[in-house]
Amino acid sequence: MTSIRECLQRADELDSDSARLDVELLLARVLDKGRTYLYTWPDQALSDSQLEAFESLFKQRRQGRPVAHLLGEREFWGLDLSVDASTLIPRADTETLVEVTLELEVPENASVLDLGTGTGAIALALASEKRQWQLLAVDRSEDAVALAEGNRRKLGLENVAVRQSDWFQSVDASGFHIIVSNPPYIDAADPHLQQGDVRFEPLTALVAEDQGLADIQHIIDSSREYLIKEGWLLLEHGYRQAQAVRELMLQAGYDSVRTRQDLGGNDRVTLGKYL
Repeated sequence: MTSIRECLQRADELDSDSARLDVELLLARVLDKGRTYLYTWPDQALSDSQLEAFESLFKQRRQGRPVAHLLGEREFWGLDLSVDASTLIPRADTETLVEVTLELEVPENASVLDLGTGTGAIALALASEKRQWQLLAVDRSEDAVALAEGNRRKLGLENVAVRQSDWFQSVDASGFHIIVSNPPYIDAADPHLQQGDVRFEPLTALVAEDQGLADIQHIIDSSREYLIKEGWLLLEHGYRQAQAVRELMLQAGYDSVRTRQDLGGNDRVTLGKYL
């Protein structure tokens, strides 16, 4: 019989920066237990069916499939979100965008637009903290819209509307106090696209032309038509793109432009006020 301890020791077989956590999450799912159970009962033997299920998940993880796809969920901002291969997997770095947005001085009933919402992570995190805010979350992918709407319903957040739109194409309102986005910002030639979880995520949600800046440029220019005066635009970007994004914002007439770093100390979010 194979024990929990023996399964945990197989983390060494994974080529992953979070190998131990990966195995813990897969094992906890198979056993339908919390991760603390694994260390409380390390000598507990898996049943034949549990071991078979674990071996199947472990094999897929060893082949590179993201844990979030194997489990069908990922936690973001304390929210359990359903995920699938149609969108980006929510990452901890993006919580910086949520944090900075929540610090803004805006009306209690602020109107917020989330562009390229994917799983809905950003909009739903903001909505969970600011129940008086009214949020519109859009994505051009029909599958992503269905996923985000499913997450919205699961969390019971009535102050969010989810709609299909290619950026601003189907956004018929204006006067937003805040526009936020985590757009595609990776250059097509970036070698990181062949590594890790991104191999299993849609390229359309990752890659942009003009060295990764094309969609960022479009959002910066177009947002001026949709923001109120002194409304805020916040963009997540690559850790080497902060200066370029600041320059694009300044050229477009934004004020109070600045960049915030993520928990890893990397430039991650740039924001500016439209005057």
